[in-house]
Amino acid sequence: MAFTIPEGLHEDLYPLAWMVGTWRGKGTGEYPGIERFEFAQEVTFNHDGRNFLNYYSRTWLIDENADIIEPFEYEVGFWHPKPKKVLEVVLAYNTGRGEGWVGIYDGPKIQLALDRGYVSPSGKSVESGSRLYGLVDGQLFFAHDVEMDGHELQAYMWSTMERQSE
Repeated sequence: MAFTIPEGLHEDLYPLAWMVGTWRGKGTGEYPGIERFEFAQEVTFNHDGRNFLNYYSRTWLIDENADIIEPFEYEVGFWHPKPKKVLEVVLAYNTGRGEGWVGIYDGPKIQLALDRGYVSPSGKSVESGSRLYGLVDGQLFFAHDVEMDGHELQAYMWSTMERQSE
């Protein structure tokens, strides 16, 4: 299937046009104090003609047969490309956390670093983080590293997702 620029996409978003749509797949997570887990993930990037992408990600814990056990993490946010291939991302989580991310995009590769965050009184703080998104063999690859609970920055969740047909 040939890729085309989505209709009505703001020209500032052309470098991120490859992301627009819904992606689904599976991934793995683990972290000190958290037993290794498998999850299903759905990510949607869309736009309304303005110069930012809307972002929505939801995950579910799954068993060894890939059957859903329960909902896991939800994220919503906005992706703002800036001059010189800089990308600013604002995310909010169902767990009571909000975060600002800054990074770079280079073709189908995006690297982000946690800039600053907010945590609600009952939320869990993340000290630092990094994210990687990339187009690998037609799939969206995602990796999320975090520093929390007194542990150094390290892998937390990673997945690959297939683009869904409209």
